[in-house]
Amino acid sequence: MKLLPLLLPFLLAAAPAWAVDTDSSPAPARQASTDHLARARQAIEGKDWNVALRELQVAVKEQPQNADVHNLLGYTYRKRASPDMAKAYEHYNLALKINPDHKGAHEYIGEAYLQDKRLPDAEVHLAALQRICGGTACEEYQDLAKAIAEYKAKN
Repeated sequence: MKLLPLLLPFLLAAAPAWAVDTDSSPAPARQASTDHLARARQAIEGKDWNVALRELQVAVKEQPQNADVHNLLGYTYRKRASPDMAKAYEHYNLALKINPDHKGAHEYIGEAYLQDKRLPDAEVHLAALQRICGGTACEEYQDLAKAIAEYKAKN
């Protein structure tokens, strides 16, 4: 009985860890989605937008509430030889709806707004990144700030 007070903090500390790691999708679906996401990231790195799009379309069907997948879909639609900005915005906005503090989605949608010559909209996302990052030190803030500065210098 004397051990219970000593073990209680460990038992209580372990409980939240179980809940955080719980995913409602079946393990094979999680693994398949992870594989598709990994292949998509490789394709994006190699600027193979068709492969990236194909892999991400499968991943989003398996995990439609995955903000990372929607963010990369937006990025892929925006970076293709013939950008589909409507689809890019659709997926960036879905990523932000799923996770309003998704730093990558804020950075990329800000860059998309610059591509469409919508500086005030890009600056809204820069401000959001400053709030999310707790300042200006995070990479996403710095990348979008640099893109905005370059945009302003050219226009």
